Amino acid sequence: MSDLPDLESLRLLVDVDRLGSLGQAARAAGIAQPSASKRIALLERRLGLPLLERTPRGSTLTPQGVMVAAWASQVLAAAQELMRGAEAVRHGREAHLHIAASMTVAEYLLPRWLGELQSREPQVQVGLDVQNSAEVARLVGGGIELGIELGFVEGPSVPQGLASRVVATDRLVVVVAPGHPWARRRTALLAAELAATPLVVRERGSGTRETLDRALAGHEVAAPRLELGSNAAVKGAASEGAAPAVLSGYAVAGELATGRLIEVQTRGIDLERRLRAVWRRGRTPTGPAATLLRITLSATSATRE
Repeated sequence: MSDLPDLESLRLLVDVDRLGSLGQAARAAGIAQPSASKRIALLERRLGLPLLERTPRGSTLTPQGVMVAAWASQVLAAAQELMRGAEAVRHGREAHLHIAASMTVAEYLLPRWLGELQSREPQVQVGLDVQNSAEVARLVGGGIELGIELGFVEGPSVPQGLASRVVATDRLVVVVAPGHPWARRRTALLAAELAATPLVVRERGSGTRETLDRALAGHEVAAPRLELGSNAAVKGAASEGAAPAVLSGYAVAGELATGRLIEVQTRGIDLERRLRAVWRRGRTPTGPAATLLRITLSATSATRE
C-alpha cells in the first residue's frame, strides 16, 4: 500500500489538465514549480507511465497523463465523499437524501440543482452516487434497501420499472483533434461513414453509448478504437488525436470554445436525447427528493421559455 500515490500529487496532475500547464497547477497548489515537477516525476515512477511532455515552452500532459488525470479526478471525488461521510458520522448525522446520477448529469447539471436545493433546505444532507445510466437505473429500481429515491439518467429510453420526467435535453456531437482530417472537411458527416470509423467511445451501459448505438443502428459499425469509462478520458484521448469521439454537448463545450476539440457537422444522424429524472414506479418522490425534482423541472421550464 506504500506504493499508492498521494492525493496531493494526483490533485496536481488533475490541475495540470484543468489549468493547462504545470506552472499554473503549481501556483494553484501554493508550491514552487520545481517542487511540483518533482512530485509529478515521483508519480511517474510509481505508475510506470510518462505523464508530462516536457518542452522548452513548458510541460503538458501526455496521452497517458490525460487518462490518468481522469482516473485521478474520480479518486479525489471519492476521497472528498469519504471526508463528507466521516464528518456526517462525527456529528451524528446521515444524508437525508440519497440520489444517483449519470456522469454527464452529475458533472454539468446537478451542481446547480443541488445548490438551489441547499438554499431552499440548508439542513438537507445529500449523498450522491455517480454511475453510468444503466447502473443508476439498477440502483433506483433496487428497492428501499438501497436507499436511492431519485436518479438521473441520459439514455434515449426509460428503464423498465421506473417512472420518469424529462429534466433537460442534450445533443451528442462528433469531435476531433484540430490536426485530424475531419477538422477541415467541408461536407457533413453521414451515418455510414461515422459507423465505419473506429471511434473513442464511452463504455456500454452509459447513456452516451446507448444513444450513439441507436443512431448508427442499421449500419455495420467498426470496433471502437478505445472504450473508456468517463467523459474526461474520452475527451483526453480525442484531443490527443487517438480517433474521433462522440460525446455530450455539455461535456465538450469548454474544449470547443478553446479550440482543443473541433466539432464535425453531421447529416442524417439523430444524436438528440432527453435527460430524465427517474424513480421507482408507484413510489412518488417525497420530502427533499420531491423538492429536488421540482427544482429540475422548473429549470427545464425556464430553459424552454
